[in-house]
Amino acid sequence: MDRKKEYGKNKPFTKKALKAIREELIKRKAKILEELLSIKGETLNKSFKDASGDLSGYSFHMADMATDLYDREFSLELAEGERERLFALDDAIKRLDDGIYGKCDQCGGFVTKQRLKVMPQAKYCIKCQEKEEKSENGK
Repeated sequence: MDRKKEYGKNKPFTKKALKAIREELIKRKAKILEELLSIKGETLNKSFKDASGDLSGYSFHMADMATDLYDREFSLELAEGERERLFALDDAIKRLDDGIYGKCDQCGGFVTKQRLKVMPQAKYCIKCQEKEEKSENGK
C-alpha cells in the first residue's frame, strides 16, 4: 500500500508550515549531534587516569574507579537516548519527504498539531501511543 497515496488531500499543514517543521527538525538534529559530540569529548576520549585528574603513575582507589565507571556508563546511556532521538527525527524528516508527516502510523488518523509541536517526531496519535505503551509494558 502506497502510504503517500493513502494520505490523500487531508494534509493538515500548508507548504509554509511544512517548511518550518523541516527547519525545526533539522535544528533539533543539530542540537542532538552537538550534545553527542560533547558527551564523546567529555567521556570517551579520556582515559580513567585523565578523567580522575590523577597524574601520578600510581593506581587509584577502587572507589574512585567505580565512580569513574559509573559516570562513564551514565554518559553512554545518555548518548544512547540521544541517538534514539536522532533516529526518530530522521524518520520524521523521511515522513515529511514522503508526504505523510502528521499521520498516525497505526490507525491512519492525524496526530494533533499540538502533539507534533511538542514532539515533532511523533508517529502515533495519543490513543495509539497509549496502546503501544500498554503493549510494551505488558510484555
